[in-house]
Amino acid sequence: RIFDYEQDPINPVASVAKNISPYLVEGPDVVVLNRSKPLCKVSTIHFGNQPIDGGNLILEKSEVDEMLQEYPAAKQWVRLFLGSREFINNLDRYCLWLLNVAPDELRKSKYVMDRIKKVKEFRLSSDRAATNDLATDPTNFAFVSHVEKEYLIIPSASSEKRKYIPIGFLKPTTIASNLCLIVPSATKYDFGVITSTMHMSWVRQVCGRIKSDYRYSAGLVYNNYPWPQQPTVKQMATVEAKAQAVLDARAVWPTSSLADLYDPNTMPSNLRKAHDELDKAVEQCYRKKPFKIDSDRVEFLFTLYEKLANPLTAGIKDEKPKRKRKQSDD
Repeated sequence: RIFDYEQDPINPVASVAKNISPYLVEGPDVVVLNRSKPLCKVSTIHFGNQPIDGGNLILEKSEVDEMLQEYPAAKQWVRLFLGSREFINNLDRYCLWLLNVAPDELRKSKYVMDRIKKVKEFRLSSDRAATNDLATDPTNFAFVSHVEKEYLIIPSASSEKRKYIPIGFLKPTTIASNLCLIVPSATKYDFGVITSTMHMSWVRQVCGRIKSDYRYSAGLVYNNYPWPQQPTVKQMATVEAKAQAVLDARAVWPTSSLADLYDPNTMPSNLRKAHDELDKAVEQCYRKKPFKIDSDRVEFLFTLYEKLANPLTAGIKDEKPKRKRKQSDD
């Protein structure tokens, strides 16, 4: 039996299951493992940009001001640099983004050159050979996934108290750190599905944890997620429209951070309503019958996952092998 506390934390609802999965819901004995590519035909996800620089390519506001006093033209090399904390809490942090900057321009700023020198020294002092090799290119980040176009950002760490992980689109000029994940070619439909209750039901089951907070990952969460298989053009258009409505509802509160907007105690009613409408649109892409409780969503998603991950064996019941008839001596 499975006891469900979602609707009543004191008096659980008991149900009889044919089989209880490792995730404590009715379903097959399937364990989700890391996957290098998405299970479904969807946009590819990447880690954000990793500096490995000893903090020398990262700037606070006061350091930006100091640098610009010495060489005002360096302003074009400064980009917003956001990790999970900065993105969710609307905090400004900056980085030196020197990709494709001419060497003679770099040499005009002593402040920048000092920073570059310290990056090189930091990388050479590492015990890792791979980090030592990075010292040959001290002007750039160690890992670059950034593309000069709008992209979707997913914080890798988020509070479990939130019903939804706050995700959103960032401008081409903003750099996401390796404490986030990015989907460079994401559409409003992608945004709508990922920020839905359906996706969050999956996240809560399979994601890693930091203490009890969500640890969103590419290999375990995103790449294994069973997306709607055959949504109609109309259904996808509805999801896109409802996803835009969520973004519009956020925009009504320009002084509020995502931490403010997605706090269960302060989430505005217009945003809550927009998410409810989006949830309905996403679930319609999976099936017509509404999902009553979260365990129904989880059971449905794991059944779909098994079909997609193991198409040849999904749905085949275990059967006892038939006994061979003993042949007579005749």
